[in-house]
Amino acid sequence: MDQLVKHTLAHHGLVPLVVMEFPGITVGGGFSGTSAESSSFRYGFFDRIIVSIEMVLANGDVVHCSEHENPDLFHGAAGAMGTLGVVTLLEVQLKPARTYVQTTYHPVTSVADAVGTIRKLATDPSIDYLDGILFSQKQGAIIAGRLSDSSSEDEPKRTFSKPNDPWFYLHVRDTIRNHPSDISTEAIPLGEYLFRYDRGAFWAARWAFDYFKTPFNSLTRRLFDGLMHTRILYKAQDATPLSASQYIAQDIGFPFPRAEEFINYANQAFGIWPLWLCPLKPTPHPTINPFPASGHNATELLLNVGLWGPAPTKRRDKFVELNRDLEEKLTALGGGKALYAHTFYTEDEFWRIYDREWYDALRGKHGATSLPSVYDKVKGSIDANKSMRNRVLELRPLGGAYGVLKAIRYRYGSEYRQIRREAPL
Repeated sequence: MDQLVKHTLAHHGLVPLVVMEFPGITVGGGFSGTSAESSSFRYGFFDRIIVSIEMVLANGDVVHCSEHENPDLFHGAAGAMGTLGVVTLLEVQLKPARTYVQTTYHPVTSVADAVGTIRKLATDPSIDYLDGILFSQKQGAIIAGRLSDSSSEDEPKRTFSKPNDPWFYLHVRDTIRNHPSDISTEAIPLGEYLFRYDRGAFWAARWAFDYFKTPFNSLTRRLFDGLMHTRILYKAQDATPLSASQYIAQDIGFPFPRAEEFINYANQAFGIWPLWLCPLKPTPHPTINPFPASGHNATELLLNVGLWGPAPTKRRDKFVELNRDLEEKLTALGGGKALYAHTFYTEDEFWRIYDREWYDALRGKHGATSLPSVYDKVKGSIDANKSMRNRVLELRPLGGAYGVLKAIRYRYGSEYRQIRREAPL
């Protein structure tokens, strides 16, 4: 994503309407998966800003899809995890860029305050970006961004990409601690704002310090900064089974009236903080993307809750049980989840949520029945049995150390050096 943004900014002075927060997420991944970002309250998921796509179908045919050409495939492929074909080309909507994002921090003192504030700000037409961080049930900030070409002389200017810069979420925490009752504003260069969560992967990298029993402070963050960017962190994550059995990863969208109930439930069941809040415009049904359940207004905004952190258990069966309980709560509250996350629905449960008749008809029409289905690609294993390799890598600190070695190898390899040359903003 960062390479696309760098090119559109440098050559055209434009920026995509929705930009994934992590620079290594690809445009094709954002379309075929589910990507909701801080401008999604305006534009919806990333796939909603795509004008057209080129796809290679299972039989080898290359087709063009848009609102006017193969529209069923165009809409169905969004969020379908590549199960209708492989997307090879995308046309992305852009808008004029500005020099800064004037970023305003609105302190909140309760879950209800956070939900109410973000819902109110979502109606302000001057706001271009909107998200929030809840650090606890009694402390958080709703963050509003407005594109601007100027900033006042007394307005602080912040960056978040350099080793000595703070991680963004820690900066937000310190800002509201220092000004608990004041709304404060600062100017962030556009490129820095768009990828402000890259270092630390929001706050997920915080748990790596805990895993290795390493102090978490400005000195250690500076010392290990080279390994704290999302591209590298994902290499470490993918090398071990720890994230699939010991860490919760869920992005769940709810109708606003049900969000507070879910957050209170999540606190009791998981005790994970911070939480990320992101209002988003839902995709019209039928879709594989998160959508409000029947009985809710499909045109009203959803509130996505990002729940990421260590599970309150190390037992695989209890880990699965916790996720299954969350999925039941999600269904009861009329929400929908991003399917990149841990998914433990049975096949019958899954297709009671998503429109199987529509999906199977689409796969049949376009010759995709030989490809894995969405359920095949996203289902988690409920079976607690593990391979010997995974059993070994779940032993502390072997799994973590193996992940770090993989990350170091990638960090100093030729692929990452090439990316760093091409993509810095």
